[in-house]
Amino acid sequence: MKVSVFRKEHFNAAHRLNNPAWDAETNAKIFGKCNNPNYHGHNYELIVEVAGEVDPNTGYVMDLKILSDLIKTEVLDPFDHKNLNLDTTEFAELIPSAENICIVIYNKLRTHLNPLNDLRITLYETERNYVQYPVK
Repeated sequence: MKVSVFRKEHFNAAHRLNNPAWDAETNAKIFGKCNNPNYHGHNYELIVEVAGEVDPNTGYVMDLKILSDLIKTEVLDPFDHKNLNLDTTEFAELIPSAENICIVIYNKLRTHLNPLNDLRITLYETERNYVQYPVK
């Protein structure tokens, strides 16, 4: 039987939704206020779910201290209080939409976890808007 464990974190970041292949008018029409040339920011809430079998030796699916440290290294340190468009390599050529941020976080964490465990990322951009990856 699988059990899920969760770690909730918080980070602040600025971004701009802008497709360089489009003209300014199209970007403004599609992205609205999110296309502000001076950027805008969010207080992101991140929930990382790891699911798997409970290890009979530890009683853990995963040591949550290890998960916390991993999130700090892979997500918080590179993204917190950063301009995602300008300060990160991950979004140098990728539009930093909530969907793309969620997928990037998944990919950064997935490589460090037991391949037998499932991983799911939930990212709240606002209290009312959030994304999840992968889709169940």
